[in-house]
Amino acid sequence: MALVGAAGFRATPGVMLHPLHEEFGWSLGTISLAVSINLLLFGLTAPFAAALMERFGIRRVVAYALLLVSAGSGLTVFMRHSWELIALWGVLVGLGTGSMALAFVATITGRWFVKRRGLITGVLTAGGAAGQLVFLPLLALLVDARGWRAAALTVAGAALLVVPLVLWRLRDHPSELGVTAYGASEEDASPPPVPSGGAARRAIGALRSASRVPAFWLLAGGFAICGATTNGLIGTHFIPAAHDHGMTEPVAASLLALIGLFDIVGTIASGWLTDRMDSRILLGWYYALRGASLLVLPVLFAATVRPSMVVFILFYGLDWVATVPPTVALCREYFGASGPVVFGWVFASHQFGAAIAATTTGLLRDRLGNYDLAWYIAGGLSVSAAALSLLLFRTRRGIVVPAPVAVAAA
Repeated sequence: MALVGAAGFRATPGVMLHPLHEEFGWSLGTISLAVSINLLLFGLTAPFAAALMERFGIRRVVAYALLLVSAGSGLTVFMRHSWELIALWGVLVGLGTGSMALAFVATITGRWFVKRRGLITGVLTAGGAAGQLVFLPLLALLVDARGWRAAALTVAGAALLVVPLVLWRLRDHPSELGVTAYGASEEDASPPPVPSGGAARRAIGALRSASRVPAFWLLAGGFAICGATTNGLIGTHFIPAAHDHGMTEPVAASLLALIGLFDIVGTIASGWLTDRMDSRILLGWYYALRGASLLVLPVLFAATVRPSMVVFILFYGLDWVATVPPTVALCREYFGASGPVVFGWVFASHQFGAAIAATTTGLLRDRLGNYDLAWYIAGGLSVSAAALSLLLFRTRRGIVVPAPVAVAAA
């Protein structure tokens, strides 16, 4: 429920680009800059949020994160200048959603599950997709009928409503309920020691140790391309691109929501496969198939929804964040107990790629008048991400534990 509530804002930019452009006269490049800052902070906050969860608890961090999302989205109804959009959409919501990012998922699965971690990672990751499915059509209808401010207030209210539920029911460790993690032995029932030092030191220490391992750069490079081709490109610019071809925004938003529907199936299936197959092979297939689909996308747009576009939506939805469970599993394989924090840094690269794609795609659209070149570039990058994933077979499999973790464990 927390992930679904936080996902409301992730569905917002696509349906609000044109309304903001029409009301304030801001260029798509300027509005996309606010989205890019949001995506960048969404990623950069993740490793520090994971470290804060280890130090201060999951419940407290998640509650504050949801409050930031609610405040950032709700205050946009009072803005008059583009810098306010950047401060609210970019900074406040970026920090809030970053604390609710996939590093949160990695922390939960690592702490509450020993068996079926891949499947649970897929289920929790699908929470974000479910939020997109719930919010996108609703927000598009609200924007069309009552304006973008109604949509912003809806997102703020949804995030705020989850806070009491988090404070009431969310727990930091299975031992608080008198149980062990799923699949764990009785010896593992006690909570892990609180890491020594500050959260920032913990996060930076994990990055310093991980950066010495070639697998980290291969995972980060592939995940940066993943972010560029999902949140940065499709998530931000699919609706405006469809609008350019005469499709109405509610119809385009419904197609994007369908991606969320198929994403739920694809991500859970990917988690199930991650428990049974080599994650490197899965990543190679996911990225290669994504690249092929993006290369044909420019010829699929039309004023009406054709069967070929529905096939693309189905295929792309199944692949959308199917990359998350195998990437989390590989971070755990290479970095052991530091896996959640290291995955936070890998996820930061995901959002760095998304931020670059959101801005550059908006600038390309302003300059060229269409999105065609952006789709072709994204397709080529996805194929290169498949190659990076297969190069992981050449790296040595070993667990790297940063010094602060080793000291805490001792």
